Amino acid sequence: MLIGTSGWQYTDWRDVLYPPGVPQRAWLQRYGQVFATVENNNAFYRLPKRATFEIWRDNTPPDFVMAVKASRYLTHMKRLNDPAEPVARLMDAAGGLDGKLGPVLLQLPPTLQAAPERLDACLRRFPDGVRVAVEPRHPTWWTDDVRRVLEHHGAALCWADRLGRPLTPLWRTTDWLYLRFHEGATQPWPHYDDETLQAWADRLDGTDDAYVYFNNDPGGAAVRNALRFTDLTST
Repeated sequence: MLIGTSGWQYTDWRDVLYPPGVPQRAWLQRYGQVFATVENNNAFYRLPKRATFEIWRDNTPPDFVMAVKASRYLTHMKRLNDPAEPVARLMDAAGGLDGKLGPVLLQLPPTLQAAPERLDACLRRFPDGVRVAVEPRHPTWWTDDVRRVLEHHGAALCWADRLGRPLTPLWRTTDWLYLRFHEGATQPWPHYDDETLQAWADRLDGTDDAYVYFNNDPGGAAVRNALRFTDLTST
């Protein structure tokens, strides 16, 4: 089980994860000393060049894994239509990670209703061996047709939590899992409490191939909760 955070370039993580005096250009190196994986959500807003992914590859430990959130051009602007070019461009750039490339996350817009045929066509464009997790956010996606598409392509339904409640069905559509924590319900906001984290640890009990990312970044909550979740799943 690989546990980390969604992103690493947050200024309010100074004195939480990044000691005083550590320059921002060295933050990923410091991050890699604490966590074995990160979800790169910068790629959602602007896809970095392949050379940038190569720099990240070279500045992380040998066994480090970087998941990559697909560009919003594919998911939010194209809304999964005509996926060939944006998927090829994404994979060419992220290929700079080489063996450190983890799953690609397709987070769909909350206004996009179920389109299993469109999802099927998109997933077909990813190279063999590339893991893809899909995070739909409209309730019309919870159908047998969608589940069959995910299973056919070996893609994971992204499990997601907000305020201690699952946002999706807990389908296991492949032999690995992808879980995102968006917002906890305890104080200080947006932290998670131990009871909620333990409930998720119990759901993942016996799973040895999972990627878990905390997206509740304000105030360093993601760092603290990821470390705590690591403790809970290690016992």
